[in-house]
Amino acid sequence: MAGQTQSPQKTQYDVVIVGGAIMGASAAWFLSDNADFDGTVLVIDRDLTYEACSTTHTNSCMRQQFSTELNVRISQFAADFVTNMPRYMGNDDRVPNLRIRNFGYMYLADTEAFAGVLKESQAVQVAAGAATKLMTADEIKAAYPFYNVDDIVLGSINTVGEGFWDATAVFDWWRKSARERGVEYVENEVVAITRNAAGTRVESVTLKSGEVINCGHIINASGPRAVATSRMAGIEVPVEPRKRYSWIFSAEQPLDVDLPLTIDPSGVHVRENGGGTYQCGGHSDVDPAVDYDDYTMDFSIWENYVWPILATRIPQFEAIKVQSEWAGHYAMNTFDHNAIMGPHTEVENFIFLNGFSGHGLQQAPAMGRGTAEWITYGGYRELDLKAFNFERIPNNRPIVEKAII
Repeated sequence: MAGQTQSPQKTQYDVVIVGGAIMGASAAWFLSDNADFDGTVLVIDRDLTYEACSTTHTNSCMRQQFSTELNVRISQFAADFVTNMPRYMGNDDRVPNLRIRNFGYMYLADTEAFAGVLKESQAVQVAAGAATKLMTADEIKAAYPFYNVDDIVLGSINTVGEGFWDATAVFDWWRKSARERGVEYVENEVVAITRNAAGTRVESVTLKSGEVINCGHIINASGPRAVATSRMAGIEVPVEPRKRYSWIFSAEQPLDVDLPLTIDPSGVHVRENGGGTYQCGGHSDVDPAVDYDDYTMDFSIWENYVWPILATRIPQFEAIKVQSEWAGHYAMNTFDHNAIMGPHTEVENFIFLNGFSGHGLQQAPAMGRGTAEWITYGGYRELDLKAFNFERIPNNRPIVEKAII
């Protein structure tokens, strides 16, 4: 833990949120913003600097290019929230006006089968109101001459509500605003969770500092540590930390137009970063679960895999210099790579907000709002998010989302 352990001000809260990064912050803020919720909220995090959390290690981009309508609409709400944040936050003149740097995502398909998936997904996206366009290899080359498209069959791009955004500003303002409205944040750690005699509800959490805190609801927003939290309540959730590597590099010959967040068929992705620099991400072919504190870089991945792919796809990237690099964790849902939310099937006040598998930042506004609605009303109001509820896992009903990076 980063600092001195802090004790909560009370011994009982209506909602205890375990994990204060982007998901916990979103749920806390939307609870505080809901006029029909008048309860108390405690957010507990092991490290309130968030130095090692997935939120800090993200590439801060959002996209509407998903294959399911619900995932598209979740991202559309994120785009609307970010670009209208002062309005959503009560017209507070302190809240910054943000914009999305709409360079879009460029999906590149190198097989007819993959091209067919892009076509099917684009139809779903357009029907939901997205501006996604399909591009032939010749069209891609005309618009973005720097690409090598010799092996490309089809591309897909959307430059409306899709690209880079200032996630740190949203994260900071959610926490600041929630605190001003009475949400309490403490740096501490949940070490035990106690259920009632029937096993149907969580009664309390025990903190590392020894306090026992009674709770009406508990929200598991623990990111890659989701199963460590759930197991204290005797609950299994199929979420594990998977290591993802990022690099920021400069190019000897920078591109003369913005680089879309390019999804190479290999899975390596790279985007514009500004000032002649670019951010790239990838992972090894062998992708095991890792220890929660394992952020060690594997330098061979860059030299032997990522850089050769970049230089092949964008020849101007043959002469580049790495400026910084780091490893972070995806909270990977190994069941179907989609969010897990809503109540447990037996422990009714244990609420999941887990398993976003790399999509968490862009999905945080809708998922935090939906969680606040569930706790306040016992159901969803603005977007019907029941498809993501935990019950699909024991019932073996996976969500089939084809646009997974």
